[in-house]
Parts: sequence; structure tokens; C-alpha cells
Amino acid sequence: MSRVPEVAVVGAGIVGLCTAFALAERGTPVRVYESGVPGHGQSGGQSRIFRHAHDDPRLVEFTREGRAVWDEWAERLGAELISGDGVVALGGSVPGRLRILQEAGGIPARSVDGAELHARMPLLADYSGPAMLDEGGGAIRTRAAVESLADALGDAVVSDEVISLHPTGRGTVEVLSSVGREEYATAVVCAGMGTARLARTVGLSLPVQPAAHVRLTFQVRGAPPERVACLQDSSGDFGEVGVYATPYPGNSRYAVGLNETVEVREDGSFADPRALVALNDRARAYVSRALPGLDPEPVEYLHCWVTSLPWSEDGMAVWEADGIYFAAGHNLFKQAPRLGRALAAAATGDGLEENLRPTAALGRQPG
Repeated sequence: MSRVPEVAVVGAGIVGLCTAFALAERGTPVRVYESGVPGHGQSGGQSRIFRHAHDDPRLVEFTREGRAVWDEWAERLGAELISGDGVVALGGSVPGRLRILQEAGGIPARSVDGAELHARMPLLADYSGPAMLDEGGGAIRTRAAVESLADALGDAVVSDEVISLHPTGRGTVEVLSSVGREEYATAVVCAGMGTARLARTVGLSLPVQPAAHVRLTFQVRGAPPERVACLQDSSGDFGEVGVYATPYPGNSRYAVGLNETVEVREDGSFADPRALVALNDRARAYVSRALPGLDPEPVEYLHCWVTSLPWSEDGMAVWEADGIYFAAGHNLFKQAPRLGRALAAAATGDGLEENLRPTAALGRQPG
């Protein structure tokens, strides 16, 4: 990492780190700017869900390709990055999403009965509705992923805030940071809440919708189960129609969040600050009803910003202007290695994949 950097990556969350690692794979020197601690913004927390199930078949294929990159990097980095316990989904959306997975081919997903559901999710209350298992899914070991990538990148990750960036007119990009002024062949911006702001400096208006999210962590009652799947619950049987949950490493704790978020104003303030408290209370109530295997008193709280695109909660896109790339979307942790390789390819002259352009609206449900 001692060569003069050719590409600037703004943001050391999981997408920025994966982009930088993919650039290093290509032999391209890179510098990653991060104003805080790597992986502690929108990539914060101990776990995420890796799932193949999406409404857009194009995104299913993108995710399948991404799983192969996760596995490749896990071997290279010497760390478990995704658990092998699968993802269980409940509710009326199961038949449609299962059909999409089966039509994609090569993804081990199937319906499960009550007995197998209990074996895979021993923390769950009795449930008799539609359920499926995505065997190739699992819990992303977020800390292991962030720390392994940051360690591999070494001093390419710098503690500095990018204030502005712009094309020079000479086919390069100038980056102005808190303590520097540097010129690069190109730049990739993966800065979460800061991406839209930086995009405006080059005349782009990204349709990013910022919001706040709540995720609570609960202690497992008794001995941790040997095996426990991630959970997606859209059934409404336990009082909520959009819930996800993931185990911590070792299965002694389980993180539970609602898909619902709290919208914020243009300046980042809340119209109703109590809305976050209400989401906390609803998550606790859900655990009391749906997950009797957990102690209903949270042991950790995570409140974080999220950024989504208007066409889907899983929507993602990359904007390009004058040799600068801006990546945005929601639920990107699972996509990060595959997206990082695509961004690295674009930044080194291979062109941006058509499905990642905003006009493709990747993640949108067909019809």
C-alpha cells in the first residue's frame, strides 16, 4: 500500500472497504478516507442478514454472485464472514419470493414445515403459516468483515474527512479534505449519509431518502442453541409485518430490528423524536410475543442512519459524473463485496455495469 494512490475512496464502511480491497486485488493503489471509525456508521453493529430472496430477479442474481465473493474473501482473509445456519422467512411473501429463487436456479431454498422451522429457529414461538429456508443465507459477521478488510488495507485507510471533490478538467479528480488537497485518477464515494452532499458538489441530485433505524439486541435464555437461523418475518402473526433478526457469533445474543424507519428532515432532524422510542418499544413487544427464547429486556441498542432509494427498500444504484462514482442504497452490507468489485472495475476503466445505473432501478419489483 506504499505506492502513490491512484483512486480515492470516500467512506470506510463496508462498501468503501470492499471497493478498496477490490481495487487492491487489481493492483491499483488506493486511499480510503474515513472521518470516524471504520465500519461504525451505517455498517455498525455485530451482524447483518445475507439473504438471496428479493423481489427483483436481477438482484437475486447479483446477490448469488456476491455470495461467491464473500466465500472467496473469507478464505483469503482467514475469517468466517457468513454463518452457515441459513435464513428463515415467514409470511405471505414467501411463495412469491421462493418462486423467484427457484426460477433463478442453483439457490438452495425450499419450504419448511413446523418441525424443521423449530429446529432451525428454536427461539421462535409456534407458527403454522408459510415459511421457507434459504440454506445459502446466514448471519454476516460484520465486525470480522470490517476488521479483516481494514487490516488488509493497512495504512491505505486514513482518518480524514472529505469536504469536497471536483473534476480538474485534466481528466483527474481533486479531493479536498480536512488536512489535505490531493489529486487522483478517479474517486468512488461510498459515504452513506454524506454521499448525496458530496454528489451535489459535481451537480448531481441523488434521490436518497435519509431515515433513522432501530435495532435491539437480546440475550438468549439458557444455553445458546448450537444452530439458529436468521429471521425475516412479514407474517403479522406476532403483531409486526416487517421484522428481521440475526444471531451474534456464538448464538448467545440475537439482534432484532423492524424494517420500519423514522423519516428525517432535510437537515437531519426528527419531526417527532419520540418516533425512535416508539420503534424501540414495538421491537421489545415483538420479542415478547414471537421469540420466547430471548430475554425481552434489551442488552444493547443500536440507533443508526439509513439511506434508501425511492423504488425499493433493497434498491441500489451508482451515479457517475466526470469520472467520479457515487454509490447509494439500503441493505447494502450483503451486496458489498460484489458491489465493491463492480465499483473497482468502473474506476479502473472497465465501465459501469448497466444494472447499477440509476435508470435500471435495480431492486424494483417487476410490474
